[in-house]
Amino acid sequence: MKRRNSPASLAAPYFRTYLWPFLAALACLSVESVCDLLQPTIMARIVDSGVASRDLGVVLHFGLLMLAVAGTGALGAAGRNIIASIVSFKFGARLRADLFERVTSYSFKELDTFDTASLITRQTNDVTQVQTFVNGVMRFFAKAPILAIGGLTMAIILEPKLSIVLVVAVPIAAGLIIINLATGFPRFRRVQEGLDGVNSVTREYLGGIRVVKAFGQEDREVKRFAGANAELTGASTFALRAMALFGPAITLTINVGIVAVLWIGGIRVAASNLQVGKIIAFINYMTQILFSLNMISMIFTSFVRARASWERVGAVLRKPGSESHLAPLPGAPHPAAAAAPRNGAGAAGTSVSFKGVSFSYPGALGRLVLEDVSLECEPRTITAIIGSTGSGKSTLAALVPRFYDPSSGSISVGGVNVREIDLPDLRQRIALVPQKTVLFTGTIAENLRWGRADATDADLQEACRRAQADAFVSRFPEGYGTMLGQGGLSLSGGQKQRLAIARALVRLPEVLILDDCTSSVDSITEAEILKEIRNTTTGFTCILITQRISAAAAADWVLVLDDGRAVGSGRHHDLLRDCEVYRDICVAQLGKEAVDV
Repeated sequence: MKRRNSPASLAAPYFRTYLWPFLAALACLSVESVCDLLQPTIMARIVDSGVASRDLGVVLHFGLLMLAVAGTGALGAAGRNIIASIVSFKFGARLRADLFERVTSYSFKELDTFDTASLITRQTNDVTQVQTFVNGVMRFFAKAPILAIGGLTMAIILEPKLSIVLVVAVPIAAGLIIINLATGFPRFRRVQEGLDGVNSVTREYLGGIRVVKAFGQEDREVKRFAGANAELTGASTFALRAMALFGPAITLTINVGIVAVLWIGGIRVAASNLQVGKIIAFINYMTQILFSLNMISMIFTSFVRARASWERVGAVLRKPGSESHLAPLPGAPHPAAAAAPRNGAGAAGTSVSFKGVSFSYPGALGRLVLEDVSLECEPRTITAIIGSTGSGKSTLAALVPRFYDPSSGSISVGGVNVREIDLPDLRQRIALVPQKTVLFTGTIAENLRWGRADATDADLQEACRRAQADAFVSRFPEGYGTMLGQGGLSLSGGQKQRLAIARALVRLPEVLILDDCTSSVDSITEAEILKEIRNTTTGFTCILITQRISAAAAADWVLVLDDGRAVGSGRHHDLLRDCEVYRDICVAQLGKEAVDV
C-alpha cells in the first residue's frame, strides 16, 4: 500500500491533470525516435545496394525515403517541443500556486518550523528545478531509453556477430550511471541548502540595510555573504565534480566499443564477410547508444537535483495548514455572534475574556511565556496591558485572533470560545495593529483598503482623521493617491504607525488590538489618538498593549504583566497604590515626585 503523502502520492494530482498532454508529447517523441532509428538502416541500404552497385535509382529511392523519414521526425520533434513547453510551464505555475497557498494556510506555529529564506528558495529555485526536469522528460529524457533499447535491437538485427561489443560496453556504461545516481542525490541536497544560506544572508541584509549602514557594518555583511557564497560554491563544486567524471567515462566506454567495431568489422570486410554499409549503420547505432547513455546520465543528474528539490517542496506540501478552511470544532454550536451584524449601531458590544491562559512557544521546551493569566475586557472599553519588555504582552494579544492557541486555559470573544468560531469569521471581527508596522507597495488609499475593500474615500479620510494621519496625508501632492514604496520607505516611523492605525479603523472591527503601535508617535499625538478611539468605542472593544504609563492611565482597566504572570489588575489609581510593579514603572517614567502627588 502506498504511503500517504509520499513523493509519488504528492505528484499524483499533477500527473492526473497533465496525463493526456504528457502522453501526446511522448507519442510525438516516439515518432521522432523511431525515425532516428530507421535512418542508419536506410543509409546502409543506400551504400550497399546503391553506391556499391552504382545504381542511381536505388540511391534516389532510398534518399527520398530518408528525407521523408527525417521530415516526419522533425514534425514529431516540433510537436513534443510545443507540448512540453506548455505543460511544464503550466505545471510549474500550478506547483508554485499550490505551494504559496499552503504557506498562506500556515499558522505562526507552522511557519516557525521553516526559515523564511528557505521558503523563498523552495518557491522559486526548487520549483524551477522540478519544472525543468518535467520539461526535460517530455523533450529529451524519454527519448534516451527508446534510442538505447531501439539502437541495441536494430544493431543486433543488423549484425549479430558485432553485438558482442555492445554486450561488454553497455553494462559498463549502465554501472557508471547507477554510481552517478547513488552519489549525486545527497550532494545536490547540500547545494539547495547552500542556496538557502545565500538567500537568508541577502534577505537579512536588505531587511536591515538601514541598521547596517548606521553602524557601518557593510564589511561585516560582505564577509557574511562571502562565507555563505563560499559554502554554496563548495557544495556545487563538490556535487558537479563527481558528476563531471561520469559523462566522459561513458563516452570513453562507447568510443572504445566503436574502435572495436571498426577493427572487427575491418577484418571481416577484408575477408568479404561483411558489407561496408552495415559497418556504417552499426557505428551510427553505436553513436545513438552513446548519445542515449550520455542523455541517461544527464537524466539522472537532473533527476537527483529535481528529487532533492521535490523533497523540499514536498516537505511544505505535506505539512497541513491549520488555518486552511478551519471550521468550528466537531459538535460545537455555530456562535450566534457570527451571524450578528458587525459593528451595528447600538449593539451591546463584544467582550474579550481570558481565563487561566498559559502559553509556551513551539520548541521552547515547555518554558511558559504566559502563566495562568485571566482578564475580562468589557464591551466598548479600552483595556490596557502593560509590563516590561518580554513580559508576554504581545503574545497575549496574538492569542485573540488565534495566531497561536494557548497551551491551557481559554479565550472567548463575544462569550464564545475562539476555538469554536470559524477562523476567517473570527479575524473579520478583529483588527490588529502590530508592533512592527507593515505597509505594502501601492497608494495610501490601497493600503488603507486592506482594512475594508469597499471603503469609500470618506471612510478613509474619517479613519485617518481619528488616527491623526489626515493632516500629513493631505500635504502630499497626490494625497491619498500617493504611491508608497515597499514597507512605506518614504514615510517616517510615526507616519507609518498612524496609517496602520487608520487601516485598522477602516475595518470597523468589533475588537481593536493596538500592540504597542504608537512607540514612534509623540505623547500629545498618542493622547489624541486614544481620545478618538475612546469616542468611537461605542462600536468596538479596544485592547491596548503599551509601555507608556500615560496611555495606561487613559484606559478603563489595566492589566500588569511581569515575566508572563498577571501581578496586578485594576484602574490606574488603584494600581499605583496596590501594585508594586506598576508603581515602579510609573517612577521610572514620571519620577517619584509625580507618583507621590
